Amino acid sequence: MNLLILHPTDFSDPQLPPDVVTLCDRRARHLLTVNGVTVGDQVRTGLLNGQVGEAEVVACDNTSVQLQVRLHSQPPPPLPLHLIVALPRPKMVKRILQTIATMGVKQLTFINSYRVEKSYWQSPWLQEHQIREQLLLGLEQGVDTLLPEVRLVKRFKPFVEDELPHLCKGRRALLAHPRNALPCPPAAQQDTLLVIGPEGGFIEYEVNKLTDAGCAPIHLGPRILRVETAVPVLLAKLFPI
Repeated sequence: MNLLILHPTDFSDPQLPPDVVTLCDRRARHLLTVNGVTVGDQVRTGLLNGQVGEAEVVACDNTSVQLQVRLHSQPPPPLPLHLIVALPRPKMVKRILQTIATMGVKQLTFINSYRVEKSYWQSPWLQEHQIREQLLLGLEQGVDTLLPEVRLVKRFKPFVEDELPHLCKGRRALLAHPRNALPCPPAAQQDTLLVIGPEGGFIEYEVNKLTDAGCAPIHLGPRILRVETAVPVLLAKLFPI
């Protein structure tokens, strides 16, 4: 936990000053057992979707931590990216959610594909509270407070025909695809849409639909990467992170 993320509801105790919070949940356990905080310690802190700053430990016991909070700075700027990923295997979902939140992606859309198993859409990792938990863990790691927006799109054709052309318009639109593609372009702080396929790749029909919508195929070289590896590699290559 590189950043303690507070929620507006943490400040709702009428018996405490407006800048003091008492934590008794996972965050408190982490501060006590992992960070080993004591009274007087400073903790890097941020308000969800708000500013970052510091908090001083003013009291603690075996199960709770009380902090006086001072927020004064903006979180890191988000990446100018809309990331679209064919829904991966369930065990990859949580890693991808944490990764994109850590690296500053604020728009993520999971889409369907021929090679996406129908059962993947029933995964408990796609429940709203599970998605939120993984995103918060990623924000804690990346010292960020701005919660990404995650959308689930179960129908491929209507999305690529009706929505994707509008999303591609006026921005750098790229399709990660290992065949008949140009090398990945150099890093630039440029408004970008990036599509990444499933483990077996998009089928030819899907590639044609995506390119017709305005996505230019790019590749990372001769090696074929897993989706969970391709995501951070592409982000690091496309943006000056």
